[in-house]
Amino acid sequence: MTKVLYLYGGWPGHTPYAIADWARGLFEELDFDVEETQDIFRLDGDLTGYDLIVIGWNNALTTEDLSDAQEDRLLEAVQAGTGFAAWHGAGAAFRASLKYHFLLGGDFIEHPAGEAFPQPYDVTITDPSHEVTSNVGDFKVASEQYYMHVNPNNHVLAETVFSGEHLPWIKGHKSPVAWVRNWGDGRVFFHSVGHSPSDLDEPNVRLLTKQGLAWAARK
Repeated sequence: MTKVLYLYGGWPGHTPYAIADWARGLFEELDFDVEETQDIFRLDGDLTGYDLIVIGWNNALTTEDLSDAQEDRLLEAVQAGTGFAAWHGAGAAFRASLKYHFLLGGDFIEHPAGEAFPQPYDVTITDPSHEVTSNVGDFKVASEQYYMHVNPNNHVLAETVFSGEHLPWIKGHKSPVAWVRNWGDGRVFFHSVGHSPSDLDEPNVRLLTKQGLAWAARK
């Protein structure tokens, strides 16, 4: 059975406990053996025994960080073959940890329409041939539209285009919504949707997430 560590909690604005309820449904469907924790210090221990680490942690300040030991244990595990998966708030977590964001492949910068604003936007699947996006169609979201700074070497699976309604000078600018990448022998998956459980319940988002978890865990 696939052994998973699921770290969640932190800033309540991203409703981490409601999101955890949603995630449990996917874990059950995937037949994952999940160890849940809300203790960030779990990252200080040996993480190499897990097939997948899922980050549902949320921060509110740009100064929040992982310790050197936590960074090292996390990166060592993924390099050795443990998968790593996350969505939405994980792109804004541990903002002062450069190694964490190097591993993740990107960093949340801004939501031009404002925090928690239900901005309508379209997401286009850019690589429908990847196993993570198999049978996932383009979809619409009414939630925070993340502007991300990303690693140029990510394999982008989906993207959004900004209308310029709130910041006219970014009209037509694209931002990746979902990507995959490798870190040593480990696989990394992230998407930026998921401010609330209703965002994640959209059928295409749900399938994208489920298949991304399975891919990262090599299931």
